[in-house]
Amino acid sequence: MHSAAKAYGAVSQAGLPPRELEAHVLLKAASRIQQVLDEWDVRKAEFEPVLLNNRKLWTVLVSSVTEESNPLPRPIKQNVANLAIFIFKRTLELTQEPDPRRADVLVQINRNVAEGLRARAEAA
Repeated sequence: MHSAAKAYGAVSQAGLPPRELEAHVLLKAASRIQQVLDEWDVRKAEFEPVLLNNRKLWTVLVSSVTEESNPLPRPIKQNVANLAIFIFKRTLELTQEPDPRRADVLVQINRNVAEGLRARAEAA
């Protein structure tokens, strides 16, 4: 099983509400990327695996969000799909030409989406 799916499954068994679960997994992926960026000289060999893990996480997330049965409004579904496309493209670029300066945006997107999910979970 892929590590993104494992992480999602492990946290889901902790009994968190779905939005909190998604926020937690996004923050964990952001943290893993940030750790590699912060210690680039020592950990750059981990760059591609953490990027691919993040891509897999976003694949699961966008698949869930864009399902016809998902009750989210269409504009939100479209925004998530657009973010996922950006993440997929940036991940491909970074796996072909690793550049830690261009990976910050992936960390920020994960953190911002997680923040939004947590805010919605608290409002519910």
